[in-house]
Amino acid sequence: MSFLNTIRGLGRSSKKNKKDVDTPASIYSHNNSSGSPIRRSQSPSKYSPNKYSPTKPRNTNQIQFANQSPTRRGRTQVNTQGQQNQLPCRPQIAQQSQALPSKLPLFLCEPFVKTALVKGSFKTIVQLPKYVDSNEWIALNIFELYNNLNQFYGIIADYVTPEAFPTMNAGPNTNYMWVDATGQAINLPASQYIDYVLTWISTKLNDQSIFPTKTGGAFPPNFLKDCKNILRQMLRIFAFIYHNQFDKIVHLSLEAHWNSFFAHFISFIKEFNLIDRKELEPLLPLIENFEQQGKII
Repeated sequence: MSFLNTIRGLGRSSKKNKKDVDTPASIYSHNNSSGSPIRRSQSPSKYSPNKYSPTKPRNTNQIQFANQSPTRRGRTQVNTQGQQNQLPCRPQIAQQSQALPSKLPLFLCEPFVKTALVKGSFKTIVQLPKYVDSNEWIALNIFELYNNLNQFYGIIADYVTPEAFPTMNAGPNTNYMWVDATGQAINLPASQYIDYVLTWISTKLNDQSIFPTKTGGAFPPNFLKDCKNILRQMLRIFAFIYHNQFDKIVHLSLEAHWNSFFAHFISFIKEFNLIDRKELEPLLPLIENFEQQGKII
């Protein structure tokens, strides 16, 4: 069921949007309505935007995560107590300045900031259905949010070259850096940063010890911590695309889908308190605008 049809099932669609979203709606699909069966048996896919394999780093220097445990299956394992061995990368916000941009970014300008698939909020979609385990519901939502984000990034990945984006930034005031095995903070090209993150999330979602899908499987004690780390990294990809690639989204007439997807994402993390507010800073003006419009409650 497409995202639009799901919203229609909740009684919040508008007839004028029907013919406009038939083709691109498949880019953002959602099956999380409370009436749908909860299944996560299908493994998430990892989009590889170029010739590099998603399971191989682009350089020979292994970099390291702290606190987040980004792993690649067959190379690094993380136990249920949170202990970890050598890890490939560690992201952090290394630089933030107080300087204000000289003009509003494109995604905050009208009519784009008010463009969406449907009117109304996403609260009823993200709320926990009756008789459903909360961990299972969170896992299902993360699974689908990741697949949708992966598809959107695949659309603009060819434009995210190391030459055009030598750092992973979310506008002029925020730059995401990595800490290598020696503890030194380094800048990585945005394409490499995102490639590492998408591969790491895919590995996490396919790890039965973290996201069990088999009968009798139990969620680990640190499940919510892993979910928060995954969603924080997804938010950084959202921030990068909004600040650096939103013009491509507009050129493809996908801004309504993208804005609705982001409003859905923020509604979900707010409903379950999964991301600290300080992490939202690069997109906080947009979030507040969506709240004023009633897209986010």
